[in-house]
Amino acid sequence: MSPEMLALLLKSFWETCYMVLASTILATLIGVPLGVILTVTRKNHILPNAPVNSVLGAIVNATRSTPFIILMVAIIPLTRLLVGSSIGTTASIVPLTISAAPFIARIIESSLLEIDHGVIEAAQAMGANPMQIIRKVLLPEALHSIVLGITLAVIALIGYSAMAG
Repeated sequence: MSPEMLALLLKSFWETCYMVLASTILATLIGVPLGVILTVTRKNHILPNAPVNSVLGAIVNATRSTPFIILMVAIIPLTRLLVGSSIGTTASIVPLTISAAPFIARIIESSLLEIDHGVIEAAQAMGANPMQIIRKVLLPEALHSIVLGITLAVIALIGYSAMAG
């Protein structure tokens, strides 16, 4: 392997790492709150709110069901607005983040829904408010499942980064 080819390979490797790491962090920062809101606003949960749950659920489902290549092209104006360009490593972080955030939101939602409702009821019986239940019961109890889900999201982002690149 020639030195030029090795240099190109290393450059591409680091660009992929940059895209995947940045989009994973941003998608997690967006997806975790979305997943928590989707969970707690469900019927018979700690903050039931059908309109919020329905609207957010529809947005998440629509974004998740859009193929990445179409999403990437459709949000070119947003990418230009946020980054100043629609091509390049940094510009690809925008569609990668937008495609991964709903995926992570659904992972968080399914992880939180696995928690036994008795644990939530016990926290309520001890006088915990909804924010305390989220921070001290739901998220810690589901942490193992959340980490596994975010790992799956990283794997998907690596595949998507090949298209974005």
